[in-house]
Amino acid sequence: MECTVSWTGTNAATGSRSGMTFLAETGSGHTLVMDGAPDAEKPENGGANLAPRPMETVLAGTGGCTAYDVVLILKRGRHDVRGCSVKLSSERAPVDPKVFTRIHMHFVVTGRGLPASAVERAIAMSHDKYCSATIMLAKTADITTSFELQEV
Repeated sequence: MECTVSWTGTNAATGSRSGMTFLAETGSGHTLVMDGAPDAEKPENGGANLAPRPMETVLAGTGGCTAYDVVLILKRGRHDVRGCSVKLSSERAPVDPKVFTRIHMHFVVTGRGLPASAVERAIAMSHDKYCSATIMLAKTADITTSFELQEV
């Protein structure tokens, strides 16, 4: 897996040669824009708030990784899964490096006749065995999960 991240050198809001906008180009041929938060004290060091922060993309990627696992595990178990979303809430260390210290993942899984035990098992398998991002972040963060089922 490869990715190239380049500073654009411009503030996307003003076009000036400052700002903290970055463009990531993935090995699979996709692009992702990231931006920093505005800095009131030193505007030249801040972003324009026009794209997700890099750490937000880490959190989003973790959500995508675990949701992918949950859906795939349920489908492989021949369960009639119709939808899956996961809301992640996190806390970070107050000082650098501001690693994630807590992450809670709340899954909402929709389908027909989904057993709660199957959903619980799929989440646990993702959390404990398959989701590389979750397992990696668990080195610094206490990760908890919850879920709800919605019948369709």
